[in-house]
Amino acid sequence: MSCIVVGDGCRMRMFSGFLSGLSLVLALHAGATAHAAAPDTVDFADLTWTEIRDAIHGGDTTIIIPVGGTEQSGPYIAVGKHDVRAMILARRIARDAGHTLVAPVVAYVPEGGTSPRTSHMRFPGTISIAPATFRALLSDAAESFRVQGFRRVVLIGDHGGYQKDLRTVADTLNRRWQGQGAHVLYVAGYYDVVPGAYATWLRQHGHAAEVGMHADLSDTSLMLALDPDLVRTQALRAASLPTAAQGVYGGDPRQASAALGQAGASMQVAAAVAAMQHDPTGQNPH
Repeated sequence: MSCIVVGDGCRMRMFSGFLSGLSLVLALHAGATAHAAAPDTVDFADLTWTEIRDAIHGGDTTIIIPVGGTEQSGPYIAVGKHDVRAMILARRIARDAGHTLVAPVVAYVPEGGTSPRTSHMRFPGTISIAPATFRALLSDAAESFRVQGFRRVVLIGDHGGYQKDLRTVADTLNRRWQGQGAHVLYVAGYYDVVPGAYATWLRQHGHAAEVGMHADLSDTSLMLALDPDLVRTQALRAASLPTAAQGVYGGDPRQASAALGQAGASMQVAAAVAAMQHDPTGQNPH
């Protein structure tokens, strides 16, 4: 910038030019900082496509597909129970395992027939899809991740009814993907902990009579530990013993607590992380 006549006008133009240059520098710096600072999240859906690309290039080549399900869980737990639990625990697993992202939760799963209405579909609040549709959905989602550069797709399922389908999807895709540098890991232990080690732990801690199969002490305690807003605690405490006609299959949920639930949640996370660290395919990308 040049100025022939020295005076207030010249000084003002020089100052204005200085401010313009400074603004440009600050804007460029802010843009570079914003570009460099990816959010502290493991959620695939919270990232931009360029952030996902950079994460994969940086070694985040494992992605968890958390599978939930929308079903009745008795009068005292909201129908989104499995979706919320699967997503919260998947995030914990991803952070503990490292180099892992979490896909959007799969909320549509087999829950029984619609004509006639069977299993959980006998109750309002349940959504069901055919097992073949479910397997196709998971397979297509996994393929989407493979072609983007993810080398391992991890399947965890929060509901017992479709565990065999998760295994089938993993086996089928692993045969199809041979030689392509990617594989599917189905983590059976994530779900097996609940009716297994966690139920045993509850019985050993004085709750043998309260452990059932669905919407029981363990189910309700897990929900209280992870998202208590989904439990109608006041109504539960005042209730008589819930029955199968109400959607509670065995056990007694009325003494459920967040403290009991945290034990089970920790077991589920530990089982999944251990399975990922000892990947039986021999193709652990980390």
